[in-house]
Amino acid sequence: MRIGDQWRRIRFHDYENLYAVPGLYEAVIYDILRCSSPATVCSMLAEAIGAAGERAGGLRVLDLGAGNGIVGAELVERGVDHVVGVDIIPEAARAAQRDRPDVYKDYLVADLSRLEAEDRRAMRLHRFNALTCVAALGFGDIPKEVFVEAYGLVQTGGWIAFNIKEDFLCDGDDSGFAGLIRSMIRSGAMDVRSEKRYVHRLGTDQSPIHYMAIIGRKRRDIE
Repeated sequence: MRIGDQWRRIRFHDYENLYAVPGLYEAVIYDILRCSSPATVCSMLAEAIGAAGERAGGLRVLDLGAGNGIVGAELVERGVDHVVGVDIIPEAARAAQRDRPDVYKDYLVADLSRLEAEDRRAMRLHRFNALTCVAALGFGDIPKEVFVEAYGLVQTGGWIAFNIKEDFLCDGDDSGFAGLIRSMIRSGAMDVRSEKRYVHRLGTDQSPIHYMAIIGRKRRDIE
C-alpha cells in the first residue's frame, strides 16, 4: 500500500499509528501538508542567539513534545549538541530512536506534571538553558500545566522557543494558553526577542493554517 493511501486510513491525531510506520509521519505532515514549523522556529532561535552574541553549541535544550525527533534534528543541524526529548507517547520515543538515534542525549516518556522524584532529579542534572515546544500547544496535546513545569526546568536567562495557532492568541479567554502567554509577558517572566506569523502547514482541505512563533528569554519562573 502506498503511503499516500495509508495516511487516509488513519485519524489525523492518531499519532501512535503515524509513528509506527517508518516515513509515514514525515510523508503526511511534511510532504503532503507542508509543515514548516520545525525549520521556522529553530531558524528564529538560531538568529536570536546569534544576535545576542551567543553560540548554539552552548545550548542544553529540553524539547517538549519531541515526537519522532524532527525538531531535535533541526537543532542539531544548527550546532546544538545537547538535546533531551520529552513526550507522553511511547510510540514517539520508539520512532525517534528508530529514525534519529543520534539526536537526543536522553528521551523521557512522561507527563511532566506528574514526574517521579527520581525523574525530576535526572532532568535537573541536564541544566537546561533552552526550551523548545513546536506544534504541540493549544490543541490539548500538551496542557498548559505541563508547559509551566517544563518552563520551570529551564535556568533563568534561558531561551524559550515555541509556536501556537494564531487563533488561540486572539482568544480572550485568559484560562487557556493565550492567557498564559500574555501573563508571562506582562509579569516579566519572559522577555520576547522575536515573533513571526507564518503558514504552519496546510489543512486537510489544503487551506493554510497560520501560527505565531515566539522566541524569548526566561526572566523568572511562572507563578
